Amino acid sequence: MARKDLPKYTVPSLTPEDGAKVAAILQTRLDALNDLALTLKHIHWNVVGPHFIAVHEMIDPQVEAVRAMVDAIAERIATLGVAPVGTPGALVRNRTWDDYSIGRALTTEHLGALDVVYVGVITDHRKAAEDVEELDTVTNDLLVGHLHELELFHWFVRAHLESSGGSLSTQSTHTEKSAAKKASAAE
Repeated sequence: MARKDLPKYTVPSLTPEDGAKVAAILQTRLDALNDLALTLKHIHWNVVGPHFIAVHEMIDPQVEAVRAMVDAIAERIATLGVAPVGTPGALVRNRTWDDYSIGRALTTEHLGALDVVYVGVITDHRKAAEDVEELDTVTNDLLVGHLHELELFHWFVRAHLESSGGSLSTQSTHTEKSAAKKASAAE
């Protein structure tokens, strides 16, 4: 990172280089969580079927919690002396995943697709927590706290996709559409 790109200040005990590195990692999480909040709201508006109200009402608290995570990450980036970027254009430009691909659909289809979304978000969040663990314990703690909630929400989703024998209908799927199709077929 060029010297001119470094923050003019950061938190005590971090170098400007380390502050910038941690902020860059957090920016990826900011983008991912902003995208997740929008995706969850999209699902909230577009679920239909026999389990509509259960899923519709389950999603809104997840949206609010993810929005709070976004705010906490943006404020941590700013605390590190870097400007957080939360614009839609930056999110689209920076993301490494495809846009959510399911429109109006049965609850099981959305939950199947959401299972794949949560796997991606949680996997990347764990990697970010690992990457900052030695650099900044405060940021690591923030990310680990988010993981607790994200994994809980993922469990809520998976409970709808699990058989009484403990098998997931979305087992071995890696795309939203294939997960949605398998979840719907299992119902």
